[in-house]
Amino acid sequence: MKRIILVMTVLLAVLGIALAQTAMKQTQHARGQKAATKMADHGLFKPDDIKWGDAPNALPPGAKLAVLEGNPMKPGIYTMRLWMPDGYKIQPHYHLQFEHVTVVSGTFNLGMGDTFDNSKGNTMPPGTFGFLPPHMKHFAWANGETVIQLHGIGPWEIVYVNPKDDPRK
Repeated sequence: MKRIILVMTVLLAVLGIALAQTAMKQTQHARGQKAATKMADHGLFKPDDIKWGDAPNALPPGAKLAVLEGNPMKPGIYTMRLWMPDGYKIQPHYHLQFEHVTVVSGTFNLGMGDTFDNSKGNTMPPGTFGFLPPHMKHFAWANGETVIQLHGIGPWEIVYVNPKDDPRK
């Protein structure tokens, strides 16, 4: 029994040290990001204050985008919202950085893989949060008018699995 307690104590100590090191690295990273990117000291956006514009040509036509924080196309922290009409589809793709997604309204569907297949999607109702690591191939579509919020560390980039799906070409 004493041996089990000793092993548990050592494991907890190692875990504590690992967590402390991770927290220190994240703090240093955040400080570095703040120094690298001029950031506003705060922001507040009520729904009527959000300025929507056409989504970048890296996405299929028909969507609207609003940047809430930072510049998604440059290094640094960003937050943006994407409005999609009913039936909007984004073909299989991946990103070079982590992607964090929160569904604000409507229904967002997310599937994994390099082939678009509605039967392999996960339905994400309002309030759902998800994240994807770099290079994870996925596809998406909207049921009803849908708004998602994306945030992460830029630059935000999208790479289509099949180059013929890329609307920039």
